[in-house]
Amino acid sequence: MMEFKHITVIGAGTMGNGIAHVFAQSGYEVVLMDLAQEALDKGVATITRNLDRMIAKERISETDKTETLARISVQTDLEKAVSKADLVVEAATENAKIKLGIFEKMDAHAPAHAILATNTSSISITEIAAVTQRPEQVIGMHFMNPVPIMKLVEVIRGYNTSDAVTQATMALSKDLGKVPTEVNDYPGFVANRILMPMINEAIETLYNGVAGVSEIDTVMKLGMAHPMGPLQLADFIGLDVCLSILEVMYDGFKNPKYAPCPLLVNMVRAGKFGVKSGEGFYDYSESRKAEKVSAQFS
Repeated sequence: MMEFKHITVIGAGTMGNGIAHVFAQSGYEVVLMDLAQEALDKGVATITRNLDRMIAKERISETDKTETLARISVQTDLEKAVSKADLVVEAATENAKIKLGIFEKMDAHAPAHAILATNTSSISITEIAAVTQRPEQVIGMHFMNPVPIMKLVEVIRGYNTSDAVTQATMALSKDLGKVPTEVNDYPGFVANRILMPMINEAIETLYNGVAGVSEIDTVMKLGMAHPMGPLQLADFIGLDVCLSILEVMYDGFKNPKYAPCPLLVNMVRAGKFGVKSGEGFYDYSESRKAEKVSAQFS
């Protein structure tokens, strides 16, 4: 059995700090790495706020919070960050070129026994593994946002991922209190192969003038019992991320059903990414809740 004590998370953004949070809360020593100290400070602040929310809901104690934060250290140097890691989880920008560069460096500096995992939501695990000298130890761990709350982890095996690494990753995910689901390496895996075409079709429905933003979301929330509508969800994920995933799927399958809607393309070009930019299908200038439809669609 593989033993995990030291975990390194690359990227302190929304997904990275969430992944660091759940590992630290589960008793693992975590190094959170990002090139920017500002991003690390923001990431740790987010973890602290999320722990405070858990205290307020009486899910953890003040002692649990203190011990969790004590298990997290930060680092801006990748070589130092991975030097003792038993597992490295990459959670950088959803960009293949960036991820491949990170994996080359991770492979060069992480211990020989370390598993190299990626939180990618769409990029080929096999392609990522091919830039390393340990393709059998490369695997996908696709956590869902928000990581401390969502139970699912898609565990994606690449073409060369070993059975032992897959089994160890499944067991580790369960130890975090997650529900791991093993899937194979195809564009979009399972979650986004189903989710992104739905979001894209909702955008097409808006683009074609079938209904407005709130009307489309209301139909899906009340008619299909979805917790949030597809346009609100797209804003929450990030329209730039949605576009990137659809482009990966379109390129991978060469099937026009995955082609991004022109409206989505233009919104991303205009810098309207959703919640993180302050505007997408909804206007978030006054609230992070999807309460006010963007003026463009009013």
